[in-house]
Amino acid sequence: MRKALRWLLALMVFIGTLSTAGAATAAQPEPSGPADIKDRILAIPGMSLIEEKPYPGYRYFVLNYTQPVDHRHPSKGTFQQRITVLHKDTSRPTVFYTGGYNVSTTPSRREPTQIVDGNQVSLEYRFFTPSRPDPADWSKLDIWQAASDQHRVYGALKPLYPANWLATGGSKGGMTATYYERFYPRDMDGVVAYVAPNDVVNKEDSAYDRFFTTVGTKECRDRLNAVQREALVRRAPLEKKYAQYAADNGYTFDTVGSLDRAYEAVVLDYVWGFWQYSGLSDCDTIPADAPNATDDAIWDSVDTISGFSFYTDQGLGTYTPYYYQAGTQLGAPTIHFPYIERQLIRYGYQPPRNYVPRSIPMRFQPDAMRDVDTWVRQHANHMLFVYGQNDPWGAERFRLGNGARDSYVFTAPGMNHGANVAGLVADQKALATARILEWAGVASPAVRANPSAAKPLARTDAKLDARGTEREPGLRP
Repeated sequence: MRKALRWLLALMVFIGTLSTAGAATAAQPEPSGPADIKDRILAIPGMSLIEEKPYPGYRYFVLNYTQPVDHRHPSKGTFQQRITVLHKDTSRPTVFYTGGYNVSTTPSRREPTQIVDGNQVSLEYRFFTPSRPDPADWSKLDIWQAASDQHRVYGALKPLYPANWLATGGSKGGMTATYYERFYPRDMDGVVAYVAPNDVVNKEDSAYDRFFTTVGTKECRDRLNAVQREALVRRAPLEKKYAQYAADNGYTFDTVGSLDRAYEAVVLDYVWGFWQYSGLSDCDTIPADAPNATDDAIWDSVDTISGFSFYTDQGLGTYTPYYYQAGTQLGAPTIHFPYIERQLIRYGYQPPRNYVPRSIPMRFQPDAMRDVDTWVRQHANHMLFVYGQNDPWGAERFRLGNGARDSYVFTAPGMNHGANVAGLVADQKALATARILEWAGVASPAVRANPSAAKPLARTDAKLDARGTEREPGLRP
């Protein structure tokens, strides 16, 4: 009896609550029309407008968003993180992009955004200026804090863009999208990670050495190796040229320690840099007879590919956050040079610690990448990894295990660090496109029945869809 009375009382209270809520709802005036998307974005707490830029068919906003320096302790300070929104329609899917470095403030559309004909939210990685706390507590620059930045941005914008979301990024951005999925697997409906390195064991890098013995053709490898060796043989005259170059441009070498260290770092990046950003057809631009080439020819070839400004204080400053992460969690490759006499190499591949000011403490965390790798193998769901056949960074890549579901690893033949879905062989290209459309919730019945019918939903825009390789100078993903 008591139970029946309690149930009846609860039912009456519930009905009364519904009636009150209905009356309150009915009493509110109907909106005159949908609010402007800019107003809706700026109504988000912590969101502020830097500028709006016009682009046909879209609205494009450059914004700041207030983020906690430490997501575990939000009360301990905030910073302004820069984001951009390429708005098409709130009913369309949204692609969440990061390159892992600074964000461009020029309207652009990544490949998945074109495929799904959607909106795009782009995020600047924390600690890349201007998205850097002041003062900077570098211990708060790690992959979990960065993933939590994305999680908060997604949580803020999802009510405005309720359709499906995909995360994407190239190189370090592909790594970032993967880490985001690992820590917040319920946020995204799919992940498209391009050319994402996966350095699980930092001290074991033999995969890179094997890569450089087979990439391209023997003729091309021999040309590159000979120029690299010759640059070390001619260290004295070319370093004299380097010193004048530095003086003319106001470059200094306090972080790396000396001009000599910087010079060798640039030279040792040469072969890697070529394959990362060039193609087999570019081998004709490499001096064919290095021992008999002029000093200027050797200098120009190395400068074009590696860049003699990269290991100066001025060149390294922008990338301090990357080298900090490489030396604390991400790992960094070390390769050998069997075609160069040992006495010509003084330092070898230098560790990331050498490229970060000594005032910033660093400690490597060997379990960080193993954790992500294990998670991907066992739990990947709706994840697509795309690599380039001739890209050195793909030598250590993400792989799928028995626990992965509806996930794929594809390699684009002949492509470098700019590999994409469009560069895959026909059947893989169609399958990848079909899965992206399905994850985004916009696959047609025809595509579901026959993946070979899958094509990007948006027409190519030569300006918006510029497919340039995401180039970062020096040995950086």
